[in-house]
Amino acid sequence: MSRTVTLATLRRMKAEQAPIVALTAYDYSFARQVDAAGVDVVLVGDSLGMVMQGHASTVPVTLADMVYHTRCVARGLERAYLMVDLPFLSDTDDRAALESAARLMKEGGADMVKVEAHAAQAPVVEALSRAGVPVCAHFGLRPQRVGQLGGYRVQGRDEAGAQQVLDDARALEAAGADVLLVECLSAAVAARVREQTHRPLIGIGAGVDCDGQILVLQDMLGITPGQPPRFSHDFLADTGRIQTALEAYVEAVRTRQFPQLQHTFE
Repeated sequence: MSRTVTLATLRRMKAEQAPIVALTAYDYSFARQVDAAGVDVVLVGDSLGMVMQGHASTVPVTLADMVYHTRCVARGLERAYLMVDLPFLSDTDDRAALESAARLMKEGGADMVKVEAHAAQAPVVEALSRAGVPVCAHFGLRPQRVGQLGGYRVQGRDEAGAQQVLDDARALEAAGADVLLVECLSAAVAARVREQTHRPLIGIGAGVDCDGQILVLQDMLGITPGQPPRFSHDFLADTGRIQTALEAYVEAVRTRQFPQLQHTFE
């Protein structure tokens, strides 16, 4: 199905400094509502392992899970661009990444795949790009690697950490990433990433100076069990209706009223 928002749309929005609104969705019904609210990019994230399946992390999510949920979401979208995560260990080398991406795009209907990566994994991004697969490179905090990172920690808190993030961003862009997504990063460092790269930069917990923002749907509706992440906001509590909450989120990102200082790491 041909959707209204394309990769060219996202590039134009960056050039025009028009904030990109992104949000996760995992099923048909919410996909319809998110699409109707005017969200530009819908992500079928492997976060579904936590918010839909009840796991403690994203690690148990399989490629078959991702294909299934992508297919459900794709049926609900008419406007938004559909981005989908490559789940844990589905992109360990070029061949695995290509085979996984092929399933997500051919069977699921994805427009773009998202890879959690750093500079050393740039060859995987390059292989996908060379094969004609639109790629979003996710760096900074990478949830699939929280075991190695020592937990959900803010990245770029010192100059060495900031330089590593900048090096990752430049390497992933040079490898052919079409979109960059950075998570849990000092707002000042995120602003430097935006200044030093040319691809649309979407942030989650990375301050207001990114080209766009993304949240997990359940977080911004305030229905995720346990303590909500600092970088999110409960838009449903403000509005009382799901559709109105989605529209409020879209408007807040468009006008750069979200994220605010309390959602930001310095």
